[in-house]
Amino acid sequence: MALTQERKQQIIEEFRTHESDTGSPEVQIAILTEKINYLNEHLREHKKDHHSRRGLLKMVGKRRNLLNYLKENDINRYRNLIQKLGLRR
Repeated sequence: MALTQERKQQIIEEFRTHESDTGSPEVQIAILTEKINYLNEHLREHKKDHHSRRGLLKMVGKRRNLLNYLKENDINRYRNLIQKLGLRR
């Protein structure tokens, strides 16, 4: 299993914007980033797993769209999230 329920709760608590927040762009991007990192490691070992590679590409595209949305609507939240997640080195 790529993402346990406990790990998902930790991510939600770390990136949420208010107490009952589970679906803000920051939370969605953080969860997708965790899944993407897991799949990257999986694909380093299983180079011919093209089904998982397609899922990875779909997740990367979805994260890209969420990042674009956040960038257009609130550049400060976007910059903070990029820095927290370590994207755009």
